[in-house]
Amino acid sequence: MDLPQQVIELDELTLRRFDGAADLPELFRVIEESLEHLRPWMPWIAEHSRDRTAEFLARRAERWASGEDHTYAIVLDGAIIGACGLFRRGDTPANGREIGYWLHPAATGRGVATRATRALVEQAFRLPGVDYVEVVHDTANHASGAVPARLHRTSPAPRRAPRPGRHR
Repeated sequence: MDLPQQVIELDELTLRRFDGAADLPELFRVIEESLEHLRPWMPWIAEHSRDRTAEFLARRAERWASGEDHTYAIVLDGAIIGACGLFRRGDTPANGREIGYWLHPAATGRGVATRATRALVEQAFRLPGVDYVEVVHDTANHASGAVPARLHRTSPAPRRAPRPGRHR
């Protein structure tokens, strides 16, 4: 099975696989500092605890190997500032992947989520059989919705033929 890159370097920004228990103290702290920022959008915040964060990290290696979930720490200047992932939910067709992301509030508004998402889209289309990628977000979360809007590719406007009688 082909798997996404484990480390993705994006200039000063790095996406890397979580390192199990080694990332627990820092990830837990970043989530703690982000609780109010994430609460309206991330249902898992309601059950947030150090134990739940440890459980989340403990499952990453197995889920990565199975191809079910490729979750990355978003690292800026050597510090975790959020997380992003490329995954399949139970009802997602085999040819599709979903991308999710969240950031510490101090890291928002700087294009971090957009760059991370662009990198995950590239990784997704390297996986065999993947035909589409989607970002599912609460429509009230305008900042999150702006990320896929910035990445959406449109075709250039068709060229018009010169009008009769006009020469170039």
